[in-house]
Amino acid sequence: MPLPRYGVAAGTFLDFTRDPSHDFGHWYHGHLTLATPEGPHHAALDVDSPSDNGVAYRVVDGLTTADIAAVRALPDGFHPLASTPSSGALDYVRSPMLQDVTWVAAVAALIRRLRLLLARPAVGAAAFGPDLADRLAGLLPVRAYPWVPSDGDNALDVLQPYLHAASRIYVFGQRFDTGLGVHDVHLNQGDPYGSPWWDDNGPWQDGAVVCEHATGSVAVWQIKFDTQVLTTDDAGHPR
Repeated sequence: MPLPRYGVAAGTFLDFTRDPSHDFGHWYHGHLTLATPEGPHHAALDVDSPSDNGVAYRVVDGLTTADIAAVRALPDGFHPLASTPSSGALDYVRSPMLQDVTWVAAVAALIRRLRLLLARPAVGAAAFGPDLADRLAGLLPVRAYPWVPSDGDNALDVLQPYLHAASRIYVFGQRFDTGLGVHDVHLNQGDPYGSPWWDDNGPWQDGAVVCEHATGSVAVWQIKFDTQVLTTDDAGHPR
């Protein structure tokens, strides 16, 4: 079933650390802590995984507080969000604010669909990391936000300045079973049939770190695994 405890933790920056060692090809995390009236909220940020998997990140900037009006109206703390467009939930595939310009998005979707049809990768294969579409987007003088391969530290290096400059931070993901915090701060759809995460697929339940700044500007830091596709059906499963 889709994530049962999906929502957003809102608060101000308190602390940011990384796992004490980075053994490349294994799980590696950043650890973000927000100050809230309920107490510190912790967020585990996946930025590297076993070598047969792969992770990518991107930052969508140039946004404003109007783009996050639904969650900005919430007080600090954790809030469950319905998996609907109007709740303030995020969807990497469907949220208007996270989309490249229409024709760039269409070309990227076509390239990725052709890869899926022609390559027919095995279940769980790390076949959907940054590709030709991302390389092209990085060269275009238009609104386009390419995915970048993560070695763990580069994804966190990009995020850290946004955190320190933020007046308010929103972490989207699934609430911890116990304690105050959020995990699954990444794409939560597009996992292939047969994978351990197939049943977690769903629309409007993606994780991300959103940084609001005193100027009114907003940036969204996104993470996905290379086994996940960005062309999904209404159930969040790969098309």
